[in-house]
Amino acid sequence: MPPRDTRECLLVVDDSIDTRELLQRNLSAQGYEVLTAADASEALRILGMRHVDLVITDFKMPGASGLDLVRHIRENLKTTEVMMITGFPSVEGAVKAIKSGAGEYLSKPFTKEELFAAVSRVMERLSLRKASQASSERPIANPLGMLGESDAMQAVFKAVARAASSITPVLITGENGTGKELLARAIHYGSSRARAPFVSINCTGSPEELFERQLFGYISGGPNGKTEAHLGFLQLVDGGTLYLEEVSELPYAMQTGLLHVLEEREFQVLGSTDSHAASFRLIAASDRDLRALVNEGVFRDDLYIRLSMNVLAVPALRERGNDVLLLARHFLNELSKGVTKSVPRLSDHAMEVVKSYAWPGNIGELQNIISQLLHSTESDIIDVPDFPPHMRFSVAEVSILNRSLATVEAEHIRNVIAAAGGNKTRAAEILGINRKTLREKLKQSESTAPGS
Repeated sequence: MPPRDTRECLLVVDDSIDTRELLQRNLSAQGYEVLTAADASEALRILGMRHVDLVITDFKMPGASGLDLVRHIRENLKTTEVMMITGFPSVEGAVKAIKSGAGEYLSKPFTKEELFAAVSRVMERLSLRKASQASSERPIANPLGMLGESDAMQAVFKAVARAASSITPVLITGENGTGKELLARAIHYGSSRARAPFVSINCTGSPEELFERQLFGYISGGPNGKTEAHLGFLQLVDGGTLYLEEVSELPYAMQTGLLHVLEEREFQVLGSTDSHAASFRLIAASDRDLRALVNEGVFRDDLYIRLSMNVLAVPALRERGNDVLLLARHFLNELSKGVTKSVPRLSDHAMEVVKSYAWPGNIGELQNIISQLLHSTESDIIDVPDFPPHMRFSVAEVSILNRSLATVEAEHIRNVIAAAGGNKTRAAEILGINRKTLREKLKQSESTAPGS
């Protein structure tokens, strides 16, 4: 593991000077600032003087125990995490530590790799909690009305501002649900055309003849031999912005007609020989690769060249880091209005689920999930079991891929026992084994723990 870029502060609390020195040496080599204390009282003195990100405490110590220290931290220090270590491993001890608020529980002896992995997991949860708290305390909105703090979205915001000051066509690319139309509107309303119409057309589904009539308008015969003019989108958008959603689905013949309008800056109403000036700014969007469609012969190369003069690529939600937490908090605040008396919050583990899930449906899927949670959860805290199964299982699969089978099994057994309130008989029933097998597995997991 390479040295860390930031200096997060850790406090090691253990009555063994050898253990303190070993942990301090190993964790300092990882880039952490490491303080030490010989007992709980000394730890409390340090915690009263400065901020500590993570406290790693022994279970049994002279005077106040590690559990007492954990409880104090949980009750008084909201931005400090806790990890418990012990030379006297037991299921009961793990249950007590977890219930008291310890984020991780390690039994001595443990390897450096196990220590580093446990610390990394705790620090990641702390980072997620801080990000969530920051978003709820000061939600950051771009001047264009969009949310996003990530570097990827900051780059998008700058691209939107540049596009708003230009008159060339814009092609917005990105997966379904990433907010392409919102960005198109931001470009329009940030431009000199803001007072003119913004006309949005979905290119999917309409028959070619109907789409042509809708786009160009048409003249039809009326009663008593009189003709009637039906305005098309190109007339309605005069002076404004025409937004073509899913431009990849535009029929080939219509691609030719659109290209002519862009080149000649004029069009004819169907059924008329009169030309009309085409005064609009074109923004197109697609979640498909237009270059690949050109190679397949289903999208005009010359139209693609015109559209690709100014390409704005929108990142998927999974590529936006902690923005997903910012958006989750935003949707919790907005969607809970009129539904609940207070705004629920996400537990630490729930934030891990939100952060780790791939979000194939992007922002739209996140909004739908938050809406479902608000209507199905009565508690003020949204936790992992409240999420749909496909989300829980997908995150669990990722988190165990780099861990041994024995480690995963032992952790699962401890979690089941903790969930059963320490009742081993009930835990054995849930696990589908008898009490004797449960005792053997617990004994095996303790006796085969790797050395330091």
